Amino acid sequence: MTKAGFRRLCAITAGFKGRKIAVFGDMMLDRYVKGTVRRISPEAPVPIVRVTSESTVCGGSANVAVNIASLGAVPVLISVTGKDAAAEEFRALLSRSGVSPASLVRDENFPTIEKTRVIAEHQQVVRFDRETPANMSHAARKAALAALENALKAGCQAVILSDYGKGLLEPGTIKAAISMSLKKKVPVFVDPKVEHFQLYRGVSGITPNTMEAFGGMRLTQRDGQEEIEKLGRAILAKLACRSLLVTQGEHGMTLFNRAGKGLRTTHIPTRAREVFDVTGAGDTVISTLALTWAAGATPEEAAAAANFAAGIVVAKLGTASATVEELLESAKSWITA
Repeated sequence: MTKAGFRRLCAITAGFKGRKIAVFGDMMLDRYVKGTVRRISPEAPVPIVRVTSESTVCGGSANVAVNIASLGAVPVLISVTGKDAAAEEFRALLSRSGVSPASLVRDENFPTIEKTRVIAEHQQVVRFDRETPANMSHAARKAALAALENALKAGCQAVILSDYGKGLLEPGTIKAAISMSLKKKVPVFVDPKVEHFQLYRGVSGITPNTMEAFGGMRLTQRDGQEEIEKLGRAILAKLACRSLLVTQGEHGMTLFNRAGKGLRTTHIPTRAREVFDVTGAGDTVISTLALTWAAGATPEEAAAAANFAAGIVVAKLGTASATVEELLESAKSWITA
């Protein structure tokens, strides 16, 4: 990060306020039960967790929306919940996080998705999920697509498809969501699920991690930057998308971006730092990438900002988000690093 690059990032982030970004995808309640372990159960060889605190945060596409709100923009969250107590809890939680629940669809046969993580001594002991994706109705998906169309008419400047494989994003809705967005000339960004990977043709940006990138192309994962670059070229050719950002954990990220008739490859390194929790890091990457792109950043600038934001949230325990102030502070530290 140069001083000129930092000034440019300051100018881009100044344009976040009031910018509308539609988030279409699977949302879930992330519950955290935290405690301490001092002994093993006499009933089975498992630790006994003495609970000290419990909390609930937004997960999945809802976390993407919270990340956008945390950066000062306006997320339009479009997803499906049940008609249950968890849905009411979710709506209250979203409102407190600066995200409007107005575009959420309720489906009485579809229980709101909940994931509960039990954490002791900063380590996850077990996770248990409550979900029945197959119960989502066709009517609920149709209503969600109608809500997306309204969001595009209302002036959303980018669409994020947050695919967690929980029922909303299936072949029909994926095709319809991309088609209606591109007809409005609104860029589409995707955090993909492996089984749907090859359906995301023609989007502006897609952000798989290494495992998802190889899995999406039905290939065995291989190590090394040369293999990543070979894979990236194959993905762009297959999906005909504008850009691809492969997140590689401690190895940073690699951006593949179409530039005219050519292809530009940029590797973005990460800096060594203590990692507490990678939960939700992909949500932070896609939200920051889409928002900075919509605010006028180049693909390279958007990817660099996403890298800074991801580094911030992995240093926090639990599902988290970054603020503009944290983003700029992280970027500034690279000037002298």
